[in-house]
Amino acid sequence: MAGRSFDPLRAMRGLSETRPRASAWVLALAACSALASAPAEAKYTVDIDAPRSVKSLLKEHLDLSRFAKRDDVSDDQFQFLVTAAPKDVRDLIATAGYFTPVVRTDVTTDDGKRVIKLSVDPGPQTKVASVQLHFQGAVTTEDRAQENAARFAFSINEGDPFTQSTWDDAKNTALRALQSKRYLGAKIVKSQTRINPRTQIADLSVTFDSGPTFTLGKLDISGTKRYPAWIIDHVNPIQPGEVYDVARLNELQRQVQNTPYYASVAIDTDSDVNKPTETPMHVKVSEYPYNSIRYGVGYATDTGFHIQGAYSYLDTFGKAYPFTISGRLDQTQQYGRVQLAMPPDSHGWVNAVFGSYTITNVSYTNIYSARVGVQRSRQNIDTTFLLMFYDDRLTQNLPNPSTARALVPAWTWVRRNVDDPLFPRSGNIVRAEASFAVKGVMTDQTFARLYTNASQYVPLGKRDILVFRAEFGGVFTSGPSTGVPASLLFRAGGANSVRGYSYLSIGNNVDGSILPTKYMVTGSSEYQHWFTHDRGGAVFFDIGTATDTWGERVFQPGVGFGARWRSPVGPVNVDLAYGLKNKSIKPYLTLGIAF
Repeated sequence: MAGRSFDPLRAMRGLSETRPRASAWVLALAACSALASAPAEAKYTVDIDAPRSVKSLLKEHLDLSRFAKRDDVSDDQFQFLVTAAPKDVRDLIATAGYFTPVVRTDVTTDDGKRVIKLSVDPGPQTKVASVQLHFQGAVTTEDRAQENAARFAFSINEGDPFTQSTWDDAKNTALRALQSKRYLGAKIVKSQTRINPRTQIADLSVTFDSGPTFTLGKLDISGTKRYPAWIIDHVNPIQPGEVYDVARLNELQRQVQNTPYYASVAIDTDSDVNKPTETPMHVKVSEYPYNSIRYGVGYATDTGFHIQGAYSYLDTFGKAYPFTISGRLDQTQQYGRVQLAMPPDSHGWVNAVFGSYTITNVSYTNIYSARVGVQRSRQNIDTTFLLMFYDDRLTQNLPNPSTARALVPAWTWVRRNVDDPLFPRSGNIVRAEASFAVKGVMTDQTFARLYTNASQYVPLGKRDILVFRAEFGGVFTSGPSTGVPASLLFRAGGANSVRGYSYLSIGNNVDGSILPTKYMVTGSSEYQHWFTHDRGGAVFFDIGTATDTWGERVFQPGVGFGARWRSPVGPVNVDLAYGLKNKSIKPYLTLGIAF
């Protein structure tokens, strides 16, 4: 990245971004050397009297304050630090936009220990009077949208306070935006700041050179030892000659990471502006061993404590066929699955056979569902075709459990278009499912099933987000719902459905048992405000219904508030909701985003 460090003192005289004088480095080195070799004599404390806006900066970076923690400071070194303190203060707070400070030092002795009172009046903070962004190179004729993206990413506006950190961040963020598409070799060729300490204004100017348009070439793969490298080629969505786009590289990384073979994936590209055509993509992977065991424990309000685990062998038949046995046990559900898959073919499709069972016991309703099937899926468009046989049994408070069987061809599709897959601020996620069954073809009752859900993220400024969610499910059949496998029907309620109601408690109430229904609709609107980058709060309104007869639907609304945390392992939500229909208060704890 181009550009040199900014010296505020030189800028005050109309100069910009020059190197520190050699004498300053000599003095600093001499002081450090003296501190390292001198005998321990002086002990002191520093009391800084300054506004909060600069006090923490001085406590953390001022030499006089930093060396007070040491017990090996001599009298000569102490005198040097005290003498240098006013200049050091001026240099430090200049980086925060204060160029006319008044600094006073007062040294006293209390019980043999020196006390330095440092009083700092920083004066008015410098404001940005003008911002000039200049562009040169191919971007000026090829893609003005990228130029506009860089301008939008530059975060300093006229009237904002000037600080060195915001100035550096604004330049770097705008440069990354310019480099994110087409112009991988873009750089800053000129950067200038002019400060007028008399009027406390700053004039900023940056010139970006986009360089030529880069195109992507072939993969250069390293790190493969156990599994064939063509697996990565087969899931690569990028065609040679495509215009460079960091979003496409992220998609490639996600597709490789989503295969079961690789523990980590790093992708890099050459940025030589003299060789922009079909620049190679360097993919470095680390592989999982053939055998792996994964397990975990956790807690969610809806399902209580859970334990889960999986065993995988990734080289079945010596041909990189993944074989997996997995299971999960919580307070409402038992689940198990066995699957044998093939590696992705040349078009990225993965074929698999599987068998699974699920036992769910919620709201006085027990559903046992056994399934066997085959599936064909492709990750880079998140599309799956399945053929599954269901054998379900439902028991409730009434005698005579019901059973249903069906051979179901199914299709699922997921579209993720968000700025961040883990902590989205803008974009949307859409999921759609369609399936059917025909009576007499290993099926008790003819039906068609549709399901879709969508989440939309709308940023409001830098700290606020609106989140909208909608969900619909329907089973269309001329017969009763008892002829359809219960696991294909619908209920609502819970942390990721309608808050304010118990998990899957919205459905067809028959003698206290909440039975699944033919139709389900839920919706949610949520306003989030982030107090810091990682911690925020939310208020929300949810509503939904699940019914066998659409004309008799009854919507159940809920309202509430909660806390949000961008934790190292994913988003954590803690909510308290009130069900307006059942007049009950429910707490919720969730980890992660339900897609």
